[in-house]
Amino acid sequence: MALRARALYDFTAENPGEISVRENELLTLYSEEVVEGWLEGTNASGETGLFPASYVEILNSHLDANISQNNNGTSGDGYYGNHSTSSQSHPIEVPKTSTPIHAASYAAQVHQRLSYQTSQGSDDDWDDDWDDSSTVADEPAVSQSKDGQSGYSLNTSPRSHQQKGSATVGRNLNRFSTFVKSGGEAFLLGEAAGFVKDGDKIFVVMGDCGPEWQENPYPFACTVDDPTKQTKFKGMKSYMSYKLTPSHTQSQVQRRYKHFDWLYARLVEKFPVISVPHLPEKQATGRFEEDFISKRRKGLIWWMNHMTTHPVLSRCDVFQHFLTCSSNDEKEWKQGKRKAEKDDMVGANFFLTISPPAVPLDLQEVESKVEVFKTFTKKMDENIIQVNVTINEFARKQITGFKKEYQRVGQSFRLLSQAFELDQQPYSVPLNQAIAFTGEAYEAIGDYFAEQPRQDIDPISDLLAIYQGHLTNFPDIIHVQKGALTKVKECQHGAVDGGVSERCNIISCATLAEIQHFHRTRVRDFKAQMQHYLQQQISFFQRITGKLEEALHMYDQA
Repeated sequence: MALRARALYDFTAENPGEISVRENELLTLYSEEVVEGWLEGTNASGETGLFPASYVEILNSHLDANISQNNNGTSGDGYYGNHSTSSQSHPIEVPKTSTPIHAASYAAQVHQRLSYQTSQGSDDDWDDDWDDSSTVADEPAVSQSKDGQSGYSLNTSPRSHQQKGSATVGRNLNRFSTFVKSGGEAFLLGEAAGFVKDGDKIFVVMGDCGPEWQENPYPFACTVDDPTKQTKFKGMKSYMSYKLTPSHTQSQVQRRYKHFDWLYARLVEKFPVISVPHLPEKQATGRFEEDFISKRRKGLIWWMNHMTTHPVLSRCDVFQHFLTCSSNDEKEWKQGKRKAEKDDMVGANFFLTISPPAVPLDLQEVESKVEVFKTFTKKMDENIIQVNVTINEFARKQITGFKKEYQRVGQSFRLLSQAFELDQQPYSVPLNQAIAFTGEAYEAIGDYFAEQPRQDIDPISDLLAIYQGHLTNFPDIIHVQKGALTKVKECQHGAVDGGVSERCNIISCATLAEIQHFHRTRVRDFKAQMQHYLQQQISFFQRITGKLEEALHMYDQA
């Protein structure tokens, strides 16, 4: 008999090679081998592909298959009652084996945000006096509750709530999923515990359009200026340093790219449902070329703008340490660095810091909003790629094709003028000069076209790059939210809630608040950038018009 499995939950295919399955649907498996959390098989519609291993239960007998068929198409409150027959089925364990060829493409997509590593390569090594060889484990533990700050201690461990039954909600069998690795599952099952200081509390408020992060009462900005090449070890090591000037301190600090890199890794680890903007890409060669330095600085400006305007990221301790620690204070830098790396309020504990609105959300409405946003981000990503391809091709034509064509026209007019000069009649001189000037005007216009992309198209490309990073982040954020909702549905199918719904509400509030912030920031950025683009286009064509009018006036004297 073919190996069969029963779907425990609905799954909708999102990528090529995946197939959709419905709750209680019977599937035929190719093998029991789990690859990066995925199984391969055929659904009831005859479609073959990959689906999450944690969404199905393998059947070992005709009895299980018959039970599943009897439940198919019924209301969902039956499948948990069938667990009395679990002796005929077994959970799927995720093996620690190498990835087969058929799932290699999926391995590359899994957990980009959560597996981010700081730069260890050629871009900027951790080799200066701002770091040391000590590790987090070398430092003595410090109790946060003894620092004199007010706060509250939370312990949602299943041991302290066994009567509530939070432990009865099943764990994901796929321990490599973003929901598990982010700490979302541990928090939802009541395993998070930590002391939350008043300064660590993150408030979600109910706005006109739904949950929103509470605004930073002390907003600020930060400039990124003067990229400077510096050396160390008697010139053997070179690196670029950037001058940062936060508006709320007006104190300048110098930071290297590796410091940005370290900060990014800390933020991604700490905030599982916040979209931390991506840094400009690393580059192994040509790091000191003028064009690359200029492009990286522009990327860092966009990054800093998104950081300082985020209500949560802008106020977190590690970011403030990055902005305010003196470039010359080695001791203070190391202390702040160790503190950030020992932060307990990361992953599952991060959710303890979130204070949601008093009225809980309708989780069905939350699920609907998240699905709408998921569709939106997919469409936005597709069109950003298309816009990028189109404008880059347009820029290439301006820099090469348009410039060359206008210069050819200009040269032809100048050759015509030189031919007319052979006439040597005094009354033809003004005309010859006017035609020669027309040729020069067209050659100048060709140069205008070559220079223009830096003014209007490049800024749009920089904007699209920062948003492509955000769109890469959101699938993981949505996965955490969906994982939480799935656990709530388990409770609705018979498992004891034990506070699961309340904790799902916290994750939902944070997710919708982040979605709301993304939309507001997107409207702000694209409005400003499109206005800038059109203003630059208008100035560009006015400049061309001015040059042509200047050439036209030359003929008034001819």
